[in-house]
Amino acid sequence: MPSAVARRRQGFETEVEIREHRLIADEPEDKGGGDAGPTATELLAASLATCTVVTVLMYAERKGWELGDLEASVGFETPSVDSPARFNVEMRTPAALDDDQRERILTIAAKCPVHRTLAAQDVRIEDSLRLMEA
Repeated sequence: MPSAVARRRQGFETEVEIREHRLIADEPEDKGGGDAGPTATELLAASLATCTVVTVLMYAERKGWELGDLEASVGFETPSVDSPARFNVEMRTPAALDDDQRERILTIAAKCPVHRTLAAQDVRIEDSLRLMEA
């Protein structure tokens, strides 16, 4: 199972380690951060955008479709008491697609692993706490 580790650097700035890769996440200045990187929510939206593009490209490649520079833009609305969290995914491609291709691409996009995880009704998160070793 893939994993990520986040370590506090200073203030709200964290270093995220994923395999041998390092990213910086932070909060914007108006939220008390230094704006040294994207927020956790922005990283979540980026994960959905990335997964959508890769999933659609893999499918199109198998079908022999040339999509060109496929792009997915993801907006996120924070949940409130009255409404759940909402992601808005918009895909763009310079390639002309017929109605069947457009419909199929939207169906395949909804099958990317991140989309399926976020849309699942029974996602569970188990939290635990342990002391760091000195």
